[in-house]
Amino acid sequence: MAERPLTVMLVAAEASGDDRGAGLARALRRRLGDGVRFVGVGGRNMAAEGVQSPFDITELSIFGLLEGLLAWRRVVRRAQETAAIAARETPDVAVLIDSWGFTLRVAHRLRKAEPNLPLVKYVAPQVWASRPGRARTLARAVDHLLSIHVFDAPYFEAEGLPVTFVGNSALHMDFSGSDPDRLRRQIGAGPEDPILLVLPGSRPSEIERVLPPFEDAVHRLKAERPGLHVVVPAAPTVAEMVKARVAGWPHRAHVLEGEGAKLDAMKAATVALACSGTVTTELALAGAPMVVGYKLGPVTYAILKRLIRTRWVTLFNIAAQDFVAPELIQDECDGPRLAAEVARRLDDPELRRLQVARQFQALDQMGRGGPDPSEAAAEAVLQIVRQRRGA
Repeated sequence: MAERPLTVMLVAAEASGDDRGAGLARALRRRLGDGVRFVGVGGRNMAAEGVQSPFDITELSIFGLLEGLLAWRRVVRRAQETAAIAARETPDVAVLIDSWGFTLRVAHRLRKAEPNLPLVKYVAPQVWASRPGRARTLARAVDHLLSIHVFDAPYFEAEGLPVTFVGNSALHMDFSGSDPDRLRRQIGAGPEDPILLVLPGSRPSEIERVLPPFEDAVHRLKAERPGLHVVVPAAPTVAEMVKARVAGWPHRAHVLEGEGAKLDAMKAATVALACSGTVTTELALAGAPMVVGYKLGPVTYAILKRLIRTRWVTLFNIAAQDFVAPELIQDECDGPRLAAEVARRLDDPELRRLQVARQFQALDQMGRGGPDPSEAAAEAVLQIVRQRRGA
């Protein structure tokens, strides 16, 4: 009788988690070949690695207190459905990736239904920025944490949760196959034509709140610079929303889908206008100077403003303890201000060069050039399984 393959449950509810889950699945398969199978919840990238999600994770891509309250019933229902996968598939380990609110609910249900199932959280809540009490909450919910920041461990180890630092996959994006000239040919841009990259986020709520001031800024910039090429890479979780919105713009913009096209665009960009998030690290790796913007619901912002303990929201700004890239948050995230910051960089090559150099310095502080996080995460997961089986 053939030995049962190792069954790994992977759960991700957002685009960045889907990327990490797919990377972890590939790394595990490189080690185990047909000796591993995957179950769980994820998006398009994880599906390509064999994770057949029972529902579309787009509906779980929620950010904001009001949005979370409105989606509460749906989140609880999906958490129950996710836990049911474990009951049906009897995994050997469950890896819950990012998405604090959803994965915590899943962890509680898995712990109750499958008390012997090792639970691994991949990506810690940012307790160094706000709500340090989440460290204790997580320590009670899971068995191990895979952290992506070197400064995570002390907060969680103090609560008795074992931590393995694996590094940030965003610091290891492979741009070796990217071709900025290919992107320029695709959009009809000359070698010296300016290109503005617009990245409005990967959550529906971000498209609703962040894209309107971004597009106002773009319209202002295009009015002053008719030769400016506008490129909008769309995350798969919000691609249809982005295409519908951009279709109504009074000028041409190129909406791109797919990872390869996004990497080409990042390398080709003269300046990027980016929603705060993982994409800012990716842009910095590509050598793209950027302006960062973000907007929350007013209630969420009012509460978080009292809780946040850092002046910055962009990771490389936090590492540098400075505004390497300008951050225009909430009321400052409007068309005129965004356009003015982007225009400064479009018009000043030396400013762009200095910003890129400082972004690279901050990336080095964050651990650029370290081991591949997916490989490190795979090794940690297998070690956890071996320890549990030997217990």
